[in-house]
Amino acid sequence: MQSQDVAPRPAPASADPVVDVERAEAALVEHYPRLVRLAYLVLPPSLGRNRRVLTAHSLTQRALPRGRAATPVIPAQSTGRDGDPGYAFLRLRILRAALEAGLPLRRLAWPKRSQLPPLLPQVWGLRLFPRSGGADELALDQRLSALSGPARAAYVLRGLDKLPDGDLREVLTAAGVEDVDDALEEADTLAEQYALLDSPEFDPCSLQARPTDLMRRRQHAKAALAAGAALLVCGALLGLPGDGWGPDGAAAPSYAQNPAAEAALDPAQLTRVPPLAWQSSARTDFSVWPARGDLTDDSALLRRALAVWARPGETVAVSATPGTPSGGPAGAPQLLYAGTVDTARVVLLYDGLRIARYAEPTDGTAGAALDFSRVDGATRAEASAVVLSRADGNVRYLMAPWVKKAAERDLLKPRAGAMDLTVSGGVTSPLASPVTQQTGTCTSWNVLQVTDSTGTRLLTDLAELVPARLTAGRPGAAKDVTGVAALTRWAPYSCWLGAMRSAGVRTVNAWAYARQPLPDGSGSADWMCTRAETWRGGGERVLAQFRAPGTARAAVAAKAQNVSACGARDPHVLAGVLWKAKAGGWYLLAAGTRDTESIRATGGVRGTSRGSLLTVRAEQGARAELKGTLESGRSIDGLQ
Repeated sequence: MQSQDVAPRPAPASADPVVDVERAEAALVEHYPRLVRLAYLVLPPSLGRNRRVLTAHSLTQRALPRGRAATPVIPAQSTGRDGDPGYAFLRLRILRAALEAGLPLRRLAWPKRSQLPPLLPQVWGLRLFPRSGGADELALDQRLSALSGPARAAYVLRGLDKLPDGDLREVLTAAGVEDVDDALEEADTLAEQYALLDSPEFDPCSLQARPTDLMRRRQHAKAALAAGAALLVCGALLGLPGDGWGPDGAAAPSYAQNPAAEAALDPAQLTRVPPLAWQSSARTDFSVWPARGDLTDDSALLRRALAVWARPGETVAVSATPGTPSGGPAGAPQLLYAGTVDTARVVLLYDGLRIARYAEPTDGTAGAALDFSRVDGATRAEASAVVLSRADGNVRYLMAPWVKKAAERDLLKPRAGAMDLTVSGGVTSPLASPVTQQTGTCTSWNVLQVTDSTGTRLLTDLAELVPARLTAGRPGAAKDVTGVAALTRWAPYSCWLGAMRSAGVRTVNAWAYARQPLPDGSGSADWMCTRAETWRGGGERVLAQFRAPGTARAAVAAKAQNVSACGARDPHVLAGVLWKAKAGGWYLLAAGTRDTESIRATGGVRGTSRGSLLTVRAEQGARAELKGTLESGRSIDGLQ
């Protein structure tokens, strides 16, 4: 199946390739999200995320030709059946403007239009920025920021538009790059992680909005009219509770004098649960965690954490799992932890809906970070651990008070056993985090194994504050992954957990729903359905995977999002895959759950079967659509 995110190929070469304004406008409307993403990625990161977003939209909107006459397109490029000269023309104009925006201003020359802040679009009262991605996206963004503008453009065009070097040279030359060879060589120094460029981290059309300080703007206006009044206001601000702005660290200044808001920022009002309260409580979730750490009495640190939560400054790196609100606390939250972890001071807070983690370097507040994770409705199993820090490829957890033992286990080695972790003050010793692994190099997948009075369970780090719980079995009757048999079933499918990163995942269940004899008599293949449930109750991800005998890893046969298949509400699934026999013949193999009465394939491959398995001869590259009928008479579609 061809992805809908693949950009149109450049237009076929012609003697005099031109594009009129109507065609350019049609291309702009059709490909607007991709063009804005291209501009956002090429613009210099020094602009900041908010200005990059607005500038990217501004450059894209100004890319249309001014007149209605036909306009020459860039030099001829490779042909493609989806050629679109309008897209190629707009891409060149946007690329040229984005590269110009990164040029330094010269004293004796007028600045170019793209070097000035955009007049339009403007958003007053809001700061806009794309949704935060995972650790991989953050690392790629940092490496891209270290490249020059032309090298960044080369990397982005390779990744987004899949341009070969020949076409890439022509585009960069037409965009005004003087030394194309140097740009390509510099882009080659960056690892090929092109799939990450499609992440929401780099999507300036899917935005988060945070308010600016409206009161501060009003005060500045008043200060311009009456300097004396401004001095009185500043004096009043310095007398606010908490010693004014200084102790708030990386928080944005506050001009509010709301008693309830001030109470929420008072460290003395934090809820602190007694150490043994969980033993007599009817609840076993985050609400009964005691406050731990060596800095629980550091009022200045707690004040900064609360202030940044309420008003994160522009230098604070804020992230939140999908569906998690990132606004300030409605009242005084509960303190879970405050202490020094590795090279940072970390504060964990809980407000009944979210866990917020504030982290700052031990030598100041520059580079502070604020992370949110939604945890409403957490059970004992899902409230067993919270990520305290990630450093040098390792992760440390704060354990629930009821956890008796913590260990590290490699999912790819089910018979290797678990390695005990040291737990001091509720904090584990470091263990390898799988979120640092790169695509295609999955040689291990380390998970946290916790044991309490109710049993043993596995939790995995998916680049969020709360690790996801791993289960196995039929939806509605799934159990924790324990024992060699369950671990062995999980092993071939573990590396695909990387597809669930930074999605707000609560649990991941693996269900072996079918076993299919292969048509060449070489054995039987296993069908597994992996479903990730989220904290927000939406955005579920489903993977149907196929593993032939003798292979260590499974292949993804189909995937879907926001579907009920393979879940407790709809414990059915149907998927197919093209499989090549050792003798060279190709087959369409499809499998449904046991109560599938028949399967029908249409399209490029045609065939029917009675029962839950289908085997049909096929041609390489053939495309088929699957329909199944359950014993109840209900019809189901195959996952795509």
